[in-house]
Amino acid sequence: MTPLRVVTAALFAGALLLSAAPSMAAGDSKAPMSPGFSFEGPFGTFDRGELQRGFQVYQEVCAACHALKYLAFRNLPSIGFSEDQAKVIAAQYEVTDGPDGEGEMFQRPAVLADHMLSPFDNDNAARAANNGALPPDLSLIVKARAGGADYLYSLLVGYEDPPADVEMGKGMSFNPYFGGNQIAMPAPILEDGVEYADGKAASVDQQARDVTTFLTWVAEPEMETRKGMGTKVMIFLVLLTVLLYLVKRKVWRDIH
Repeated sequence: MTPLRVVTAALFAGALLLSAAPSMAAGDSKAPMSPGFSFEGPFGTFDRGELQRGFQVYQEVCAACHALKYLAFRNLPSIGFSEDQAKVIAAQYEVTDGPDGEGEMFQRPAVLADHMLSPFDNDNAARAANNGALPPDLSLIVKARAGGADYLYSLLVGYEDPPADVEMGKGMSFNPYFGGNQIAMPAPILEDGVEYADGKAASVDQQARDVTTFLTWVAEPEMETRKGMGTKVMIFLVLLTVLLYLVKRKVWRDIH
């Protein structure tokens, strides 16, 4: 074999290995479940009850580690809260503002214009509190993960005891839906872990479904508007097609 052919064969083999690597890594985890959500499909919409319960789950469970830096308190009326309720929710948080007249920074209650606060001052503090792992911001988590809402739901309900032949890392939990099956986040959702304001039973499935719906809305708050516009456009195109067909028939009938 000539040197040129040897080099070509080596490059081809390397390309095959590189292209196969993602597939092998992806094979480490289970395909996500498909629980079915109200917002799926071309006519799907967000259930306001699920959105508000999901926000409660985020506040009481997820917010201890995960930020929502792209969500402002002024957005909360979009999920069914009144403006006064949104103001009360915002006032539960304190933000750093300033400088004041003396050049000092100060703390004040959050207002509607403020965004949700991170639970940590910086990434190093977040890693130190979470066994070296950096909890991701959840603002776009549904769009950032393959499988979207189905993946997030599956991850939340999918914690299991590790198989006997699997050696777990220190502080890691077993989850077959997570790449590599070992995740630094312990199971965040517990049966009746929250007491829903609307009296709904807080099963693990319900909490996972609600917070997944909420985080999908955070990632795509314009989804309902987009689907509504798409429906109107399709109706317009159908009517336009019928109109053009009738015009065509009339024009050609007169010609013949």
